[in-house]
Amino acid sequence: MVYSDKIRNDPYSYQEGFGSYLVSEAVPNVLPDYGNNPKKCAYGLYAEQLSGTAFTADRANNQHTWLYKIRPSVGHLPLKPVTHHCLVGQFSPDSPHIVPTPTQLRWDPLTELQDDYSDDDFVSSLRTVCGAGDAQTRNGLAIHLFVATKSMEKTAFYNSDGNFLVLPVIGDMDIKTELGIMRIFPGDIAVIPRGFKFTVMLCQGTEKIAGYVLEVFNGHFVLPELGPIGANCLANARDFKYPVSAFEDIDEEWTILNKFLGGLYTATQNHSPYDVVGYHGNYSPYKYDLSKFCAVGSVSFDHPDPSIFTVLTCRSDSLRTPIADFIIFPPRWLVAEHTFRPPYFHRNCMTEFMVNVRGVYDAKAGGFLPGGASLHSMNAAHGPDVDTFEQASNAELGPQKVGVGSLSVMFESSYQLATTEWAIQISNKVQKDYHKVWDGFKPYFRNYHNKWIGQIADD
Repeated sequence: MVYSDKIRNDPYSYQEGFGSYLVSEAVPNVLPDYGNNPKKCAYGLYAEQLSGTAFTADRANNQHTWLYKIRPSVGHLPLKPVTHHCLVGQFSPDSPHIVPTPTQLRWDPLTELQDDYSDDDFVSSLRTVCGAGDAQTRNGLAIHLFVATKSMEKTAFYNSDGNFLVLPVIGDMDIKTELGIMRIFPGDIAVIPRGFKFTVMLCQGTEKIAGYVLEVFNGHFVLPELGPIGANCLANARDFKYPVSAFEDIDEEWTILNKFLGGLYTATQNHSPYDVVGYHGNYSPYKYDLSKFCAVGSVSFDHPDPSIFTVLTCRSDSLRTPIADFIIFPPRWLVAEHTFRPPYFHRNCMTEFMVNVRGVYDAKAGGFLPGGASLHSMNAAHGPDVDTFEQASNAELGPQKVGVGSLSVMFESSYQLATTEWAIQISNKVQKDYHKVWDGFKPYFRNYHNKWIGQIADD
């Protein structure tokens, strides 16, 4: 099943397999026969390595890619700071850009913002919503919003702070990377690892793109372990797609933008940065169609934890505590007997940032609109609203398909996320009455207790 209500028209070719060591040539015999850095590369190219881990990382986790370029990347003018008031890289509670709150939060669709985005591309439209930690010490994460109405013409961006997981909600986009081009639709994700240059372009007929970005400062996204589930289900490695080599050999001025310590820096160069004629390695941008996720669930009783819907995870030093999990709630069958089927009431030792991509999230009867988001901080009580609870508590149980035509996702973290001034005060999208969705729960126990007390008195 494809979540989009239209047939996907993806003109590009891909290689497949999560974490694979990939080899790609746009011209035959680009890659050296022996070693990585020959005395003279084929066709007069330059060898350049892009590392995603320390050189001394163990072999199982070492990530790097060798690029064979028409010019080395170093050929640009010095980088200079650019003013960008809505990007944040440090989330200390006493920062002037931070307005922390433990209150449950929900936003109207942030993707519908218009005034501040009338002439923005992907990078200039980025607004930090919340985050934790510090990009300088490579510890933490940030969640951003983008709403762009134009392509990044002759502009390439690379991020020194972390990896971007891009979640589009509105509009089709092409992401041109140093290793090739990927077409991304709502219902897809794209991951752009630290250091890769990329350019986001609106596809023909697309007037606006909008969505969210999960940025992790340390580590990389990996597939979660399957354990007792076995070899299959959840996100299968074969469904992750990687670009094949495509290059430009054009002498023209390009703007290079770099995100560094939460700030933005710029330089110019007189040639296209997309001049990689071939590459080999296991460090690469990739895409994934969320409709390929194979959900699992209870076939007897009780409500499993949302961790069974994890697509990707970024681990901390403790393998059992993630920096961030990317979790989805796709269309699926519920068959559990004797069970309250929506998510139960809970107070979590994790922080949950939810995004409604499309449709109606099955745990909320209303108010959580496509393009909207919610934040339930560490130990903040949350769960189904009154209407959802009453309906699920009294439903006649049988096989039930939920989430048809819908898709919601969650960025879950072991960190406490601090919200930005933009998200709380400037965006004007916070639902100030969100807490009222939990008004009206009745103390049913009193009726049973009083009846019991009455029976004792009669006896």
